Parts: sequence; structure tokens; C-alpha cells
Amino acid sequence: MITDLSLPASLVDAVVERFGVTRPTSPARPRPVHVVYGGAHLYKSGTIDKLGERARAAMDTWAGDAPTFGRAIGVSDDELARQVVDRVRAKLARRPVEAMCIDFEDGYGPRPDDEEDAEAVRAAGELARTSAPETLVGLRVKALSGATARRAIRTLDLFVTAFAKATRGELRDGFSVTLPKVTGTEQVGALVDLLEQLEASLGVVRPIDVELMIETPGALLGTGVLEIPRLIEAARGRAVAVHLGAYDLTSELGVTAGDQRLDHPFCDLARMLLQIGSASTSVSASDGATTLLPIPPKDASHEESALAVRRAWALHASNVRRAIDVGIFQGWDLHPAQLPARYGALFAYFLARKDEMTARLRSFVAHATQASRVGQVFDDAATAHGVVGFFVRGLACGALDEDDLRSTTLTTEELSHSFAEIVAARSGKMP
Repeated sequence: MITDLSLPASLVDAVVERFGVTRPTSPARPRPVHVVYGGAHLYKSGTIDKLGERARAAMDTWAGDAPTFGRAIGVSDDELARQVVDRVRAKLARRPVEAMCIDFEDGYGPRPDDEEDAEAVRAAGELARTSAPETLVGLRVKALSGATARRAIRTLDLFVTAFAKATRGELRDGFSVTLPKVTGTEQVGALVDLLEQLEASLGVVRPIDVELMIETPGALLGTGVLEIPRLIEAARGRAVAVHLGAYDLTSELGVTAGDQRLDHPFCDLARMLLQIGSASTSVSASDGATTLLPIPPKDASHEESALAVRRAWALHASNVRRAIDVGIFQGWDLHPAQLPARYGALFAYFLARKDEMTARLRSFVAHATQASRVGQVFDDAATAHGVVGFFVRGLACGALDEDDLRSTTLTTEELSHSFAEIVAARSGKMP
């Protein structure tokens, strides 16, 4: 052994102690692939079931056969389209709505105080009676700034108080409060202060999650600083998602109404900044809404209506794919008829890549101690974590199933661990 070294052992030990220990991270628990926003005045205990019924009806009425639906969402391969249709229908039958937001902001608008007071209490009572336990449901209040600050706080207080009393502090798993038009860390910290006080006063069992709307330039970039990590930190461990408010953001940047769209270059930049700013956290980045809704024109024929709906589906699917390109798998839906296009585009992404990813993962498992080559794609262990994440995410949303996972030789229990832990366990080296 060569011993002619110059660095003192004490310095080496100090550096290793600070930086040399790494802990393998397990794939992050996937967030919902969408959130449906609806005005608070429309919310009832049966709303989630009704949204599912309307999504299934849209699929039955306008999708046509599998190749027709496939072309509408950008899938040209007929066999892939058939697989997508089967799994979209299964998803719409099983869990059509993954997340929903009861909206007191843009979807509700300015109303007399007495009316919003009553609506906050009523909607909270309806949420307490809502079943659909797998669907995450949250609340969006108005902006915590300017003329709406006092109204936002009052609605938050009334809603959470009524909800907590109706559920004896249990609330609902994953219940969150979304803060719109965030301009700085002080607002986020103030929201957390309010939530902590409410939880303490009402005996709330689990901390309430926080979701942040990023729809101002200052919430993206401060004075030469990326603001997203600072906003997440200000939420003191409660942040679960940061959402792109595409239309408010582009408006503030001077884009006129006719040019505001989800695929605008400013939105591309914002998506990348959201993803970069949240990448080292457990917080998900979420895309904005497609505002062209798949609704038949008034007095149109069935054929004209089908074409209009499919055009809207095509745009929605295109926007979903655009977000996936930068690693964002969550976005907004404004209407239940948008769900077939969202799931269609999302499932096509996973199903089209399933065989390739299966081969790569099987190769990783078989040759875990060395780099492996499958086809023309060279992989090493640094990539394996991402391939595992592909299956974690695909299974969670319903694009992939147990048979797909079985082909990789992994089990669902193994997917809850990092690739390094999987390899160690299979090698009998787990501590």
C-alpha cells in the first residue's frame, strides 16, 4: 500500500465526516397527476362522484373508436391507442379525480361578505360528508395581500373551523390550503402562522399542507435569486406543491390576452424554474390550466360537436406532454371532460416507453454492480433511480399495472426503496 501522502489524516477525517456519508433516497411518493379546480359555491358532498360520471360520459360520447381517440391525443399507433383507451376507461371507472380544490378565488370571485361567510361554512360541511377517500381535497382562499387579505383570512378561519368541528379535528388526509398570487416569503410564513394557530385552537390532528400559486414574476425570481426554494422553506415543512398560474403571470409580463397560452415561451421558462427550484425537495411542480374546454358548441350537430371536443382534447394533451418534457406530471383541469385527454396523454407516455424501461430495469437488476447497455442507450447506476421512479409514477397513476411491474422482476414492496437498497437486499447485504 502506498503511504507517501501529504494531507493529514485529521483533515481527511473531518472532510469525510462532513460530506462523505450519503443516504440513498427512495423514489418520492408521487403526487396527484392533476387537480380539478371548481368554484366553492358549486361544491357538494357528491361533487367528486358527479365529476367522474361526467368524465365517463364525455369519453363514451366523443371518443369514438380507439384509433380516433388516439389521433385526438396525438397517438398514431392503433395498438397503443387501444391500450391507452382501455386503461383510461379503467381509470375513469376506478379513480377519475385524484385531487380537487374548493376555490374561493378566481373560480368564486368577489361576493358580499355575508354570502362568502355562509358559503365557507356550507362548503366545509359538505367536505366533511364527502367520501372518495383516495381523492385529495383542498381549499384555495383569496390572495393574502392588498384588498383581499382580510377576506382570505376570514374564509380560511370559517372553513377550517367548521371542517374541524365537523370531523373532531381529523380533517381529511392530504387536506391543503392553496395560497394564490404569492409575492414573497412573508406571505407564506404568515399563512403558516395562521394554520398553526387554527390547529392548536381546534385540536387538529395532522398539520395542514400548503400549496403555492406562482403567478407573479417576483415569485419566480427575486433580486438575482431563484425564489422557489425560499418560498418552500418559508412554508416550514408544509409545502407539497408549487403551481404555475400561467395567465396571471403572462399578463404581468405584458402579454396581451390574445397571446396568453400555456405553451407561451414565458410559461416554458416558468415551468423550468419551478422544476429547478423544487427539484431538491419533496415538493411537486404543477402546470397550469388549458382554458379551451371540450364542450360542444351550442346547436351544433353531433359530428361538429365531436370535432370541437377532439380539438380541445388535442390541445390539452399537447400541453400535458409539454409539461412532461420538463418532468412535470401534474397540472390543472377545469372541466371533467378534460380528464380523458389528460389521462390519455399521460398513459400514452408510460405505455409507449414501458418495454424499453422494463428492459433497462431488468438489466440494472441483473448487472447492478456494473454499467449495462440495452440497445443504443447506455445506462449506469446513477440512472437506475430514475428508471425505478418511472414505474413508481406509472403504477401510482394507473398507466401501468402489476403485470407490467412483474416483467421487471421487481415487486411493489421493493419499489418503496431506492435502487441501491433494492440491490443490497437482493445481494443479502442489507444491514
